Amino acid sequence: MIKDYSSFGPAYRNFKVREDVYVPEPVAEFSGDNPFTRMAAIRGKNKDIKFDETYTYLDKSFKFKILNTFMYFVAWFLAFPLNRIRFGLRIEGRDKIRKNRKLFANGVMTVCNHVHRWDMICVLQAMRYRKAWIPMYSQPFNGKDGFVMKSVGGIAIPDNYGGLRKFDQALNELRSKNQWIHIFPESCSWNFYAPLRPFKIGAFNMAYRYSLPVVPMMISFRPRTGWRRLFGKGTPLLSIHVGDPIMPDPSKSRKEEVVRMCDVAHKAMLDMAGIVSNPWPSYID
Repeated sequence: MIKDYSSFGPAYRNFKVREDVYVPEPVAEFSGDNPFTRMAAIRGKNKDIKFDETYTYLDKSFKFKILNTFMYFVAWFLAFPLNRIRFGLRIEGRDKIRKNRKLFANGVMTVCNHVHRWDMICVLQAMRYRKAWIPMYSQPFNGKDGFVMKSVGGIAIPDNYGGLRKFDQALNELRSKNQWIHIFPESCSWNFYAPLRPFKIGAFNMAYRYSLPVVPMMISFRPRTGWRRLFGKGTPLLSIHVGDPIMPDPSKSRKEEVVRMCDVAHKAMLDMAGIVSNPWPSYID
């Protein structure tokens, strides 16, 4: 039996899932026209940071290295256990990370839907506690969360040519060191939104450029039951699914291969979440 959730509004048009899939009620009025509508306001005072060629996209200072390591220890020993207690995080398919260690030896790009304030914590737990660098919209770095975002590996994406050149240099350096990179290709967060939005194709351009395997991950939801009803009232529990790696084919043209990887990743994520019919296409260029 297939369940239809079109009654939830325009952003759920033609949205259908398997009978065993739980879909939480919408927590906000999501746009049915613009899947890249930014729902989260920038918290705190605007610092008016200039993300141009003068900005440090990859901080190599000793102070930052200590801070970055400290923040990961906070995540491992505080946020990870809290995520399991509060949101009952389940990880499915994590053995695919272990089985492909040799394939991932030169770096990986992971992608995931962007549906929760702690979804990056879920991704890190699914990665088996590895570090990752995360390109992010630059504007939130101006708010009170900017310090934490940078401390955990966030790299601001600039919106001018001079900044983009420096941003690319930072990514080139990370690639030369075989670092893991994570991207939310939906670009912005929609809390507890069950359908999968279209992707920004830049993530797959990056994977092709650096010859990185792409590991799709998908966060789905479960009803809050038992003693966990005491925490996070009105919010669902979380599961994260890890898919098979998608390898770029350097013998194919960039345009052809980028679209293929994007389509394959999007479909794999739909399948992992039990989505039968989705409101959105796989990407919007």
